[in-house]
Formats: sequence, structure tokens, C-alpha cells
Amino acid sequence: MTSAWVFKKIALIVLSILMGLAFYYITSPSEKTVKKQQLEESLSLIINFVLFIWVGKILLNINIFITDPLAVLAYPSDANAFYVAVLFLLVNLVWKVNRNNFNIEIMLAPLMPIFLASAFSYEFIDIVLNGNPLSWGHLSLLFISLIVYLMRYEKMSAGKLAAGIFALWSVGQIILTTQLPFTVLYGYMMDLWFLALVFIISVIFIIPHVTGSKTPTSNVRVNDEE
Repeated sequence: MTSAWVFKKIALIVLSILMGLAFYYITSPSEKTVKKQQLEESLSLIINFVLFIWVGKILLNINIFITDPLAVLAYPSDANAFYVAVLFLLVNLVWKVNRNNFNIEIMLAPLMPIFLASAFSYEFIDIVLNGNPLSWGHLSLLFISLIVYLMRYEKMSAGKLAAGIFALWSVGQIILTTQLPFTVLYGYMMDLWFLALVFIISVIFIIPHVTGSKTPTSNVRVNDEE
């Protein structure tokens, strides 16, 4: 029963991510060759993130994994494994930027719409299949975030837009925690400290743009690769 639930959740996440990739491909103004390259890079990061969730689950249950690995692998991942995966993904991004001289804003250009569209798809499918009333709040927040993205993605740098939307999303999620027993992302319950941390990091990134200070990537636009 547990294995079937895990498979169903993985299938839902995969379907949602595919819809996010399709959304970016349709809405991006970049040329096909550029979009293909960006989608390949984004897909690589997404696959790494999924693997990091499994690594996080193993590390958090290492004692059980040593004696009974199948029990850990078959058990659903929790929010703590998700947080570990986020940390590993950030380290992976920093490593890519430093080692391969990647521009972080160009990397964020496809990831932001993929995240918004895939998360929106996940919540929408969850409502359709399971009739989950708790998903409506997050679905509405993601819809607003998508509208903001579509209105601003050609007028702002990818980094500034991503920070602004993450700030909006985290504040919205924090507000939802006062109205709902819990909030989720891809089925993982979000703790208040994590949402507050996302908001603080987003604001820290936004401040240089607001004050007029320039960062090394502040003049890079979403479609500069065209």
C-alpha cells in the first residue's frame, strides 16, 4: 500500500514537472536552440534534486538504512528530506557557477517558470483527483505568481524577478499558515522557518536592485542568450 502511494506521488510530480517544462517552452521568447539548451540544463538540475531527496531520506534514516535499506527506500520522503535536497541543490548551483562560469541569472530564467507551472499543475491535479480543499489556497497563490511572471519576465532580469516571486510566494505561504493547519509544496509540508528563510534570502537579493547597486549579473536579461 505504501509503495503504491509512493509511486502515485512520484508519477504526479513527474507529470507536473513535464507540464512545467512545456509551459516554459511555450512562453519563452528565446530561440529554439537556446530553449533546448536551457531545458536540458534545467532537467539536469531537476533530476539532481530528485536524487538529492532520496539521498536526504537515506542520510536522515542512516541507522535504519544500514540494517534494512528497502524499508527506507519504500517509505515516503518527508519535509526534512526535501530541505536537505534544497541545500544540496544550492551547493550544486554554486559549484556549477564557480566551476563552469555559469551565469546564475541565465540558469534561473527557465527554472522559475518551470517551478511555478509545475507546482500549479501539482496542486490542480491534486484537487481534481483527490478533491483536496487545502490545495485551493496554494493554487490561488501560484496562479497570482504566474500572472506576475508573465507580466514582468520580459521587463526584469531573471535574478530580480525570481527573487521577487519567491518573496511573494513565501509571504503568501506564511499567510496561508495562519488560515490552514499546514501548507505544502509538491506534497511536502512546509515549516514556517523554511518559508521565512526563503523570504529573507529573496529580500537580501532584491535590496541591491532597489538601492541601485549593481551585481555582476544585474544587467543580464532573461533572453540575453538569443
